[in-house]
Amino acid sequence: MGNTFLILLLVAAMIATVVALVRGVVAFLKTTEEDLKADGVGPSASSVKQNKAMMHRVIFQAAAILIVVVLLASSRG
Repeated sequence: MGNTFLILLLVAAMIATVVALVRGVVAFLKTTEEDLKADGVGPSASSVKQNKAMMHRVIFQAAAILIVVVLLASSRG
């Protein structure tokens, strides 16, 4: 029963990783030349959006890896 819950949690983390990756790539593709040639006042809204999406991806990937570690540890015992 416990492993089933962890497997479902793992699948959810993997789906969330893919969604965050796609959102980050879409934000990257929407970057305009104007965003790239900004006068250096600070990061553009597009850059902030890309950064947030990729940070979410990293967090979801880390969660998926931790779940795999827990699953492997529980299967050994």
